[in-house]
Amino acid sequence: MDDFIAARAQMALSLGFHIIFSCVGMVMPFLMAFAHWKYLKTNNEVYKGLTKAWSKGVAILFATGAVSGTMLSFELGLLWPGFMKHAGPIFGMPFSLEGTAFFIEAIAIGFFLYGWERFNKWFHWFCGFLVGISGLASGILVVAANSWMNSPSGFDYINGQYLNIDPIKAMLNDAWFPQALHMTVAAFCATGFAVAGVHAFMIMRKRNVEFHTKAFRIAVGFALIGAFGAPLSGDVAAKSVAQRQPIKLAAMEAHFETEKGASFVIGGIPDEKNEEIKYAIKIPKVLSFLVSNDFNAEVKGLKDFPRDEWPPVAVVHYAFQIMIFFGVVMIGIGAVYLYAFFFRKKWLSKHWLLKTFLIATPFGYIALEAGWTVTEVGRQPWIIYGIMRTVDAVTPMPGIQYSFYFFTAIFISLSLILVFLLKRQIQMVPKLYDPTDSQFNDKNKKS
Repeated sequence: MDDFIAARAQMALSLGFHIIFSCVGMVMPFLMAFAHWKYLKTNNEVYKGLTKAWSKGVAILFATGAVSGTMLSFELGLLWPGFMKHAGPIFGMPFSLEGTAFFIEAIAIGFFLYGWERFNKWFHWFCGFLVGISGLASGILVVAANSWMNSPSGFDYINGQYLNIDPIKAMLNDAWFPQALHMTVAAFCATGFAVAGVHAFMIMRKRNVEFHTKAFRIAVGFALIGAFGAPLSGDVAAKSVAQRQPIKLAAMEAHFETEKGASFVIGGIPDEKNEEIKYAIKIPKVLSFLVSNDFNAEVKGLKDFPRDEWPPVAVVHYAFQIMIFFGVVMIGIGAVYLYAFFFRKKWLSKHWLLKTFLIATPFGYIALEAGWTVTEVGRQPWIIYGIMRTVDAVTPMPGIQYSFYFFTAIFISLSLILVFLLKRQIQMVPKLYDPTDSQFNDKNKKS
C-alpha cells in the first residue's frame, strides 16, 4: 500500500470509528439526565433503574471514545507533521478548550456514578446533565477545528508564511456554525435511533417490557428531534458549502456544467471521463433554489475548476446520496410514529412498528458516516482548503501501511470488547436495573 494512501486510510478509519463515540457522548448523557429527571418528578423506580443502566453505558462508551480520541490526537502529529507545523498555532485553541471540556465531562461522570444517595438529589441530577453539556461542547469544539480546515481564517498567508495569527477568528470561522449545527442534529438523530432500536428489540423479545418501553419512548423523542431537524440544519450547511466550497457542492451533485436553474440530482452514476452523470433523476431548478433561494440562480459546475482540484466525484456523490436516502427514511419513520402517537395509539405496541425501529438502528450512523465522507473527501486535494494540499502534509516516514494494519487491529479489538460489555449490560437489566423483575427483587433480598 502506498504510504500516502495508508496515511489517509488510517485517518479515515480512526475518524470513522471515533465519530460514533463522539456522537454518543454528545447525546446519550441527555437521555440519561431526562430519565433521571422523570424519576425525580414521579418517584417511579423504573426510571431510576433506567438512569443507572444508561449511566453505565455512558461510562463504557466514554472510556472507548477517550481511547480512540487520544489515538487521533497522536495521529495528527505522526501522519501529518507538515500540517501540524503550520496549523497547530492557528487552530490549537478549540483543541485546548476541548481538553478542558473532556476533563469536566470525566469529573462529572465520576460524580454522577458514585453520587447516588451521597449528594443532594438535584445536584446529582445536575452532574449528569453536566456530562451532556460538556460532551456537547467537546464535540462542537472538535468540529470547529475541522471546519477551519474547510474555511481557513484567522491568519494572513504571505509568501508561504502564516502571519498575523488570530486564534479566536480561526476557531469561529465561516464554516463553524453550519457544521456544528448539522453535526449536533445528526448526533441526536443517530444516537436516538440506535438506542430506540436496541430497546425495541428487547420489547419484541418480551423482556422487561415496561422498562424497555419507557427507554424506547425517551429515545424516540430524541431521535425525532434529530430527524426533523436534519433537513433544516442540512439546508444551512448546504448554503454555506455553496458559498465557500462550490467545487464540493458540484461534486456532491455530480454537477459538471455551470448553469442557471440547476437541477437537483437523485441517484445516478458519475462519469468523470466524459464529464456527465448517467441514469440520474433530475428535478429542475431545485438545486439553484436550495443553494440561494432563487430557482434561476447560477450554480457552478466542475468544469469551471482545474481538473487537478476536483475531489473524487463518485465517492462524494454516492456518500451524499446515501446520507440523503437514510435521512429521508428516518424522517418517514418519525412521521409514522407521530401519527401513531396522536391518532393510532394501538400501533405503538405493534410488532411491525417495533421491527421498523429495530431495522433502523444503524441508519443514523450510516448517514453520519456518509456525511463526514462528503465533508472530508469533498475537501480533497486540500488539507487546508485552497492553501495546503494533503500530499504536502503527509509524513516522509516510510512503512505507514504497517501502522495502518496495527491501528485497524486495535479498533477491531475495541469493537469486540465494546459489544461484549454492552451486551452484558443489557443482560443484567433483570438483576440490576428493573425493580419490577423478580430477579431484581430476589437479588435485593439476598443482599
